[in-house]
Amino acid sequence: MVSGRRMARVFIASAPATLAAVTVVLTAACSTQGPQSREAATAAPATASASATQSTPVNQPAAASGPWIAPYDYLAAGGPSPATVMKTTGIRRFTLAFIVSAGACQPVWDNGDPLTGAAEEAVIGGIRSAGGEAAVALGGMGGTKLGLTCSSPQALASVYQQVISAYRLPAIDLDVEDAELYSADARQRIIGALAIVRQRDPGLLISVTIPTGPGGPDAAGQDLINRAAASGLRVNAWTIMPFDFGVPVGNMAQASVQAAEGLRNDLTSAYHESASAAYRTMGISSMNGRTDAGELVSVADFQVMLRYVVAHHLARFAFWSVNRDLPCTAGSDSNTCSGIAQAPYAFTKISESLGG
Repeated sequence: MVSGRRMARVFIASAPATLAAVTVVLTAACSTQGPQSREAATAAPATASASATQSTPVNQPAAASGPWIAPYDYLAAGGPSPATVMKTTGIRRFTLAFIVSAGACQPVWDNGDPLTGAAEEAVIGGIRSAGGEAAVALGGMGGTKLGLTCSSPQALASVYQQVISAYRLPAIDLDVEDAELYSADARQRIIGALAIVRQRDPGLLISVTIPTGPGGPDAAGQDLINRAAASGLRVNAWTIMPFDFGVPVGNMAQASVQAAEGLRNDLTSAYHESASAAYRTMGISSMNGRTDAGELVSVADFQVMLRYVVAHHLARFAFWSVNRDLPCTAGSDSNTCSGIAQAPYAFTKISESLGG
């Protein structure tokens, strides 16, 4: 991560051929409350039990009435407060980034702030006072990963629970990238930890966010999904980041939907379920404006993605980030503007109008 910025893994892959047009009816009510130096990823998925003594079925998530639409807010980048963005755009949910490791199996915000008594806690309180809600994202591209520093699923689950309890969270996002994704041991710890968390809190909304190529997640992402399926774990939203593809992409909306269809295929294969069931456990997390790789994601691209989300009843839509949802001015950097000509908060507003 550069200056704390989230960056998706760049993929070198060729895009699949064609994509059928999507016709949709935009009618979906959002819930108003929170409920490769690459390692070979060929090992057979191991079963992750919630504990040695518990036998409660893993993950019985509460049904949602619409997609959880919550753009990322990278608090360390500064900019208007989420409460101000709420007043300007009508958006009601945010995904606050990022919780990482303090160098041991201990959670900390990636600017060094502790869980309690710092600015982030006040931000969450402000969102709720304004009638909104927040999820917290753990991981990202930079910093030390909890999945690598915690030595067991039980220890990692305890850290996840610390974060959930500190802010009384209705939802968490595991943003699994970089070394954490490409370690088989870390992947297994994450699945085991989520099984424990799910058993403790069946109503918690859990998203797992991973990079993608034009055809869907790579071998490590597929292995993470396969391990979850083999263990009996279902999360609410397997979310892809369809940007920084590493190959020329002329139409980011089409490429994003193609990648989502690849994810759907992975889920139907891993869970032995219908396409309809797979869609309902999927999410898309895009990047507004110019991506790290120089791709252009426009407001029109967002409209296509959101229509796809609503038409197929996906569980989640997000983007990186609300801090960047502004035109650039003198002194702006890539954490605080989109790199394209746009109206302030254009991406946030279209997300809210189509999904909310």
